[in-house]
Amino acid sequence: MLTPAPRPGRPLFPTRFAWGAATSAYQVEGSPLADGAGPSNWHRFTHSPGRVLTGETGDVACDHYRRWRDDVALMRELGLTAYRFSVSWSRVLPTGAGAVNPKGLDFYRRLVDALCEAGIAPFVTLYHWDLPAALDDRGGWLNRDIAGWFAEYAEVMFRALDDRVAWWATLNEPWVVSDGGYLHGTLAPGHASPFEAPIASHNLLRAHAAALQAYRAAGRHEIGLVVNLEPKAAASSDPADLAAAARSDAYMNRQFLDPVFLGAYPDDLAEVFGEAWPSFAASDLAEVRQKIDFLGINYYTRGVMHHDPAAWPVSAAKVTQPDSVYTEMEWEVYPQGLRETLLWVRERYGDVPIYITENGAAFPDGVATDGAVSDSLRTAYLRDHLLAAHAAMQGGVDLRGYFVWSLLD
Repeated sequence: MLTPAPRPGRPLFPTRFAWGAATSAYQVEGSPLADGAGPSNWHRFTHSPGRVLTGETGDVACDHYRRWRDDVALMRELGLTAYRFSVSWSRVLPTGAGAVNPKGLDFYRRLVDALCEAGIAPFVTLYHWDLPAALDDRGGWLNRDIAGWFAEYAEVMFRALDDRVAWWATLNEPWVVSDGGYLHGTLAPGHASPFEAPIASHNLLRAHAAALQAYRAAGRHEIGLVVNLEPKAAASSDPADLAAAARSDAYMNRQFLDPVFLGAYPDDLAEVFGEAWPSFAASDLAEVRQKIDFLGINYYTRGVMHHDPAAWPVSAAKVTQPDSVYTEMEWEVYPQGLRETLLWVRERYGDVPIYITENGAAFPDGVATDGAVSDSLRTAYLRDHLLAAHAAMQGGVDLRGYFVWSLLD
């Protein structure tokens, strides 16, 4: 599909620019145990009383596992040129390693075939937070062996789909896995330990590197990493607020990118974690520092930070901006932050090709009596963020695609 000709005031994106939408397996597929699939840590987490406020699970979700043909037809009708989705590791390898589940793998084969037939390029994320429960029982991201398990799983997917997949992403938002799953306990697997979070982060990076090495041996297309980034600004010129913003930036933005691009963790992390910050082998960091073909950036909001000793572990908290619009998730709408983020990545890490792999907002969507959705807030959100993305391209950023989050509610 060619990029439409620009109307007055409408920026022109390159003809080969990827226009897509994104989803993740546990959030849309449903049928998590169907056809021989194994349970994931998220299946177990959502079925544990008290873990989810109103008790939702992914048992049905958007029923994509059964309705994928209809969903591909919707994508085609929308005019998407690309679709980003994740694979359920435990659907393909029910115990995380060893025997492949043929029916689980065939689901993704059929989906990819249908996308290609519809002229939609597949963008496959190998890990979007849902770890096989069997591997969680063996320590999950705290076990160094997980790098090998992940590489084995990645090789299964590469062999099955690489001839038709345009882009592979190893991990989606590893910071969220570490922060929510191992530091605060709000996400699967529900641990809350300052000693576990750095180890989980490190093993996520090692797994990324192991999959990257496996792909380099036989891969034909592009492989990269997807991270969520937020520009961090100080709430005032007070040195304590400036330091709080720097710590927040190190913890969220640089914790994963510095090792990948620079081969070292930010020094600020030792201050953030104190005695809980371990010493990591130089050989590990050397393996992590491998060239990626692209960086995927998930952007939603920014953080204006002030010093707050009670806000563990970074001693920094966001300050509400009274003149700003906020989404239903209480995230500030700040489109210029996307431009700032893209330019920051280019300045700090060089001219890496970039895809905006998630961008979107939760708003109170009013449905009219005729079924139409009043979506002016989201329309404005997407327009303003696309303008910011285009401005970053004019500033020299090698931006190659944009994926709305999410294709399905």
